[in-house]
Amino acid sequence: MKWMKWVIGVVIGLAAGYLYWYYVGCLSGTCSITSSPLNSALYGGLMGALVVNVFTPSRDTAKEQHKK
Repeated sequence: MKWMKWVIGVVIGLAAGYLYWYYVGCLSGTCSITSSPLNSALYGGLMGALVVNVFTPSRDTAKEQHKK
């Protein structure tokens, strides 16, 4: 269950990256991220994981709050 929010964040990021490539993409083909659906989806998955990481409290913070 602890990994569920990470999986959800990555899956949403993968879908968002693919949808960005599909609807916006790169017309010239020279864009390194958005020229390929795979690159765009992987980048989106990475961004999804980073967003989840921002909103996940660290262990030290959680322990300090539990003590109070």
